[in-house]
Amino acid sequence: MTTPAKITFAETDLDAIATAPGRVAVILDEEGKLDPGARRVNRQTKQALKRFAESARFEKMKAGDLASLTAPVGMEADAVDVLKLPRRPDEATARKAGAALARARGDADLLVLAGGRAKMDELALGLALRGYEFSDHKTGKDTPRDATLTVMCSKPDDLSAAYAPKAAVAEGVFFTRDLVSEPANVLTTREFAARLEALSGLGVEVEVLEEDKLEELGMGALLCVGQGSDSPSKVVVMKWMGGEKDAAPLALVGKGVVFDTGGISLKPAAGMEDMTMDMGGAGVVSGVMKALALRKAPANVVGLVGLVENMPSGNATRPGDIVKSMKGDTIEVINTDAEGRLVLCDVMWYAQETFKPAGMIDLATLTGAIIIGLGHDNAGVFSNDDALCNAFLKSAAAEGEGAWRMPMGQSYDDQLKSQKADMKNVGGRPAGSITAAQFLGRFVKEDCPWIHLDIAGVAQVTKDTDLAPKGATGWGVMALDRLVRDKFEG
Repeated sequence: MTTPAKITFAETDLDAIATAPGRVAVILDEEGKLDPGARRVNRQTKQALKRFAESARFEKMKAGDLASLTAPVGMEADAVDVLKLPRRPDEATARKAGAALARARGDADLLVLAGGRAKMDELALGLALRGYEFSDHKTGKDTPRDATLTVMCSKPDDLSAAYAPKAAVAEGVFFTRDLVSEPANVLTTREFAARLEALSGLGVEVEVLEEDKLEELGMGALLCVGQGSDSPSKVVVMKWMGGEKDAAPLALVGKGVVFDTGGISLKPAAGMEDMTMDMGGAGVVSGVMKALALRKAPANVVGLVGLVENMPSGNATRPGDIVKSMKGDTIEVINTDAEGRLVLCDVMWYAQETFKPAGMIDLATLTGAIIIGLGHDNAGVFSNDDALCNAFLKSAAAEGEGAWRMPMGQSYDDQLKSQKADMKNVGGRPAGSITAAQFLGRFVKEDCPWIHLDIAGVAQVTKDTDLAPKGATGWGVMALDRLVRDKFEG
């Protein structure tokens, strides 16, 4: 499993610069002014840094950009990386700068001369997040050595303390990325549940509800999704109760379809291998719970994930079958590939019945329609509560995680009418992501503030982003962690 890069913070030692191995990073403001660390590098490199700071190339660089001076004379380092950064950058720019350093360094040692600049904890977070690589199943590859990543600064203890909660969030993001990246023959429902049970070592209370318990609870919607698979369906409940004893928790609910063939409504073969990421919602919930535990968040949060595998077999649910949810509503299954909402509706109802939450947020790689509407830059946000929704959108924007609120309404809900049951599980092609949200909304109690996040377009991407290589992004862990900090911590 992947862990964030170990970053240490140390007092600035000018004498150590000349002999530092790997790469040395120097930060210059927009005017190219040299601080003491940069002046020492400039002296070692026979004025090469000053010449670069006065060049047209440096002038054209934008805030957060990086340029490299390779094989610098007078230093043992292989390169001097020059970051252009204001003395007081905003969070996004500082993280971008750290990510640029991660791309440039590869697996080399890195010494960052930060001086007394602000937001260097955010730079360290960008460095950690962009340094991620999932290589658990690559053979013949040498185990990467533990590179030293050191940030020299004027107040290392203060900076280390500021970075500690961000390191916890980085570990949560990495946990999510690892889960989403795993193939389905490794991350079965059993294995997924076992990895979540291991969070108990961090103080998370974990309970696994097995199929007999789910049957007893009446979770017919969830169970119908997994009945065609040899992997047993499960619901994992994670509790982090770090807040006031009697305070109602925030409930996070995740879709955990470890592989989605579409069931009897079989998907096309092309691209089906990507359906290993259909447990992305459960992955985000898991990552948030790990982050909260690692930073000892003073909040009450429960995470619930429904783990199933959607497979075709002689025992699989058929189009036209009618199933009963835990709530008691009946559902005509028109399309077995619209399975995520069947999983979520039962887990959401259980969450409300059991925990009486102060708010509930579900996450799911739910519809291809949201990708058509919003692409891969924004998750779809649906809500019955303006205050909670606006708080989440503010948190997502602050963390640079794209999110866009979508409409809901009775006309969309009417598309779910069934002649044979209380509702259908699909509402046709028009507004497919909205009718999916309307379906889930039928399982939300009137007094429960609720957000549905359709993350199908953002959970896994085919090209690099600012803070992640292509593949699993961990989208949502940082936004939800910030929401908890801003709204649910005492």
